[in-house]
Amino acid sequence: MLDLTIKNGQCYIDGELKDVDVSIKDQKIHQIGQISEESKVTIDAKGLTVLPGCIDTQTHFREPGSTDTEDLHSGSRAAIAGGVTAVFEMPNTNPPTSNKREFQRKLDLAKNRMYCNYAFYFGATADNADDLASLKDLEGCCGIKLFAGSSTGNLLVAEEEDIDKVFKNSSKVVAVHSEDESILKVNKKLIKQGDVHTHPVWRSAECAISSTRRIVRIAEKYNKKAHVLHITTKEEIDFLSQHKGNITFEITPQHLTIYAPDCYDKLGTYAQMNPPIRDKSHYDRLWYAVRNNFNDTIGSDHAPHLKINKDKEYPNSPSGMPGVQTLMPVMLNHVNDNKLSLTQLINLVCENPVKIFGIKNKGFIKEGFDADFTIVDMNKKIEIKNENIESKCAWSPFNGNKFKGTPTHTIIAGKIKMQDGKILGDAEGTPLEFS
Repeated sequence: MLDLTIKNGQCYIDGELKDVDVSIKDQKIHQIGQISEESKVTIDAKGLTVLPGCIDTQTHFREPGSTDTEDLHSGSRAAIAGGVTAVFEMPNTNPPTSNKREFQRKLDLAKNRMYCNYAFYFGATADNADDLASLKDLEGCCGIKLFAGSSTGNLLVAEEEDIDKVFKNSSKVVAVHSEDESILKVNKKLIKQGDVHTHPVWRSAECAISSTRRIVRIAEKYNKKAHVLHITTKEEIDFLSQHKGNITFEITPQHLTIYAPDCYDKLGTYAQMNPPIRDKSHYDRLWYAVRNNFNDTIGSDHAPHLKINKDKEYPNSPSGMPGVQTLMPVMLNHVNDNKLSLTQLINLVCENPVKIFGIKNKGFIKEGFDADFTIVDMNKKIEIKNENIESKCAWSPFNGNKFKGTPTHTIIAGKIKMQDGKILGDAEGTPLEFS
């Protein structure tokens, strides 16, 4: 007997939607076609679109250290509530995930507490080059995270010689927060107390492109893979589009949805993040990149903070906003608005993460692959409400926004973990495997 059958839906297979059924047995995709075999559970997906399980390649779940704001359990609930079946989680915790002991500790913390599947970044420092060389087969490690600007403690790697050392010794993809720390320091005088509109003035386009040029130069020098996170500037788009191959890059849903000054007028410090939301000329260029398939991934950069902290006067307010739960509704709405195709979205949140990072058995609906699915209703209209946010922070920058298109089911290892907004079953997520 089959474990689960998804019937009557339109399945995204080989770049197109096909009217086929999908059966699951022993956590794997068993058969694709017209299926009559008896099944323990059947989902009638009539009117729905069956996608491969979506992967969010940039999240901050704050554990260990700031579990009042988020933890691995609550962050994973937010993920599956939004149709995300797997996440990459960041190392800027307290203590940071920058040695093998702390990395193992995070794996231990995740076991039987995370609903979605997961992998963790290993944090680069100026002093752990030897560790970076030995990460190739580290369980649950998706890559190396390099903060070239804007971090605290030992995770800030600002000097070129140290960045050089990271790439020289890297054994996996190096994902980079790309801001030039020296420019940030010089520009700090441009901050106006109490005026969050000066955030993108301080963290200028020059600050971003200066760092990104350096990162690309060093990565190419050693023929190593660099994945530049949350690109925000037209200058970076034009530059990175000429440096593909080993260099890949991400754009966030929020940078494709809101822009300055409107976002700061409306949201104040709740729109504050690093790198910042910029004006419409940058927003338009980001969309140009998406339309022309320049960028490689969409990641939420889910970085929650409690309202009590976000309400502090700028610049004492922290940077970051939640996003793992809203990534798919926001992007599906953009598909419905014809800003990108469904195929392009699937490339960005399923297929490309698999290809870039070497994830095994994910990202495609194929027989023998893991039975992870994001089922969506492209026609369902929803309103994002703070009270429905699973993150401990309990707010969204999209509160009150109405979107068309939303996940209806999140299926992981052949089990329904979310249906119609309700989280089901136990936390049974497992570490992703990499080739």
